[in-house]
Amino acid sequence: MKLSARNQLKGTVRTITHGAINSEVVIEVAPGVEIHAQITTASVHDLKLKEGGVAYAIIKTDSVMVGVEH
Repeated sequence: MKLSARNQLKGTVRTITHGAINSEVVIEVAPGVEIHAQITTASVHDLKLKEGGVAYAIIKTDSVMVGVEH
């Protein structure tokens, strides 16, 4: 797989919560570090995603906001 996106995080699919149209996929990219993604349920099936399988979280964004608590 070759992509222009630089933020590609390899991990393990921990959970998939199926919905009628969209599903939530949780990918653990490091111990205790999870990325939650919402993708179409059709994509879950097309990609043959399954819990325990390997997947990549690919992050493409124009900006990232940072905040702190006071």
